[in-house]
Amino acid sequence: MARLTTLRIVSWNVNGLRACAKRGFRDWLDASKADVVGVQEVRATLDDLPPEVAAPEGWHASFSSAERAGYSGVGLFSRRRPDSVETRLGRRAFDAEGRLQIARFGRLAIVNAYFPNGTGKDRDNSRVPFKLAFCRALLARIDRLRAEGSRVLVMGDFNTAHREIDLARPRENRESSGFLPEERAEMDRWIASGLTDCFRRFEPGPGHYSWWSQRLGVRARNVGWRIDYVLACPAAMEHVRGAWLSPHVTGSDHCPAGVEVAARIVGPRRATR
Repeated sequence: MARLTTLRIVSWNVNGLRACAKRGFRDWLDASKADVVGVQEVRATLDDLPPEVAAPEGWHASFSSAERAGYSGVGLFSRRRPDSVETRLGRRAFDAEGRLQIARFGRLAIVNAYFPNGTGKDRDNSRVPFKLAFCRALLARIDRLRAEGSRVLVMGDFNTAHREIDLARPRENRESSGFLPEERAEMDRWIASGLTDCFRRFEPGPGHYSWWSQRLGVRARNVGWRIDYVLACPAAMEHVRGAWLSPHVTGSDHCPAGVEVAARIVGPRRATR
């Protein structure tokens, strides 16, 4: 069998994996040609999922669920079994919401994260401090991964449009969570730490979004936000060969975001005892 020279790594907020499964998720997974797929907003436990999604043939699958039923949650599908999968940041308020997986494949560490939305239950911005605290704790964990020599890719729904080019109507959303100055400043801090927004490295132009309101006609008119990212640390970025969004893929109010990387990003397997 020919050796793979590149790997496809894809992130998708599925807005409920059970619902997405009814809309063709399993067929998409096999047709994606992906080697690793991280999903966010699973909103189900492993026992809730249909077998063809919980344990799809040809894939290794793992999930981290929120303690609250029908809320949050992330999952990872990979052709190769990860060397390890970590799901904790060490702070109960974050860990209870099932927002994180760190999967290691040799020297590659894939961080699959579902960042909090800053909007509170009263449709205010009361969850912004929690969101920013999560971001800072996760970035500190990523810094440690980098210090250990890992090649880090961070993928997921960041729930933030970084710049005006990243949403169709920036002026109307300046006071909305997802485009607040403090949220955008936190994204600046991530980029200043040395992480690269892979999509923007390859596509500098406007009109590219990953989430659209479910109101009638909004997606057809492409009135969206780009809030789903794959970020790469310098040691990983040197292996990135391309990045894309897939707005033609339906089944969720988000679309997949992906990167293609040189297979040598994985490096040798870590020694195990």
